[in-house]
Amino acid sequence: MLINLSNHPSADWDTLQTNEALRVYTKIIDVPFPQINPSWPENEVMLLAKEYLQKCMEILKSYPLQKNAVHLMGEFTFCFSLAGLLQKNGIVCITSTSERKVLQEGAKKIVEFNFVRFRAYPGIL
Repeated sequence: MLINLSNHPSADWDTLQTNEALRVYTKIIDVPFPQINPSWPENEVMLLAKEYLQKCMEILKSYPLQKNAVHLMGEFTFCFSLAGLLQKNGIVCITSTSERKVLQEGAKKIVEFNFVRFRAYPGIL
């Protein structure tokens, strides 16, 4: 089972990304990414990461016999903190990689991201 903890609900993923996630994890559960105040000190970010660790662990309790992971993408210090906490609890963390295509139309820039693959976070702790 894959917890999608990002600003991108799985309903909005392209077919390739959805199919790859379901091939490996069989089910996707979306957990909305939290709003993180940019003025917070590091300890506030860590407190929020600990809160989300508990949310993820609660969800994962219902899937003990499945291959599980957390798709974690968003504010960098929160992701780093939460990935470390999840890994310390034996939970795999992954991110999605994409190709970035930029089309310049005068002063307007159009950016398109195309999913390539999932990649595991390296061991943090």
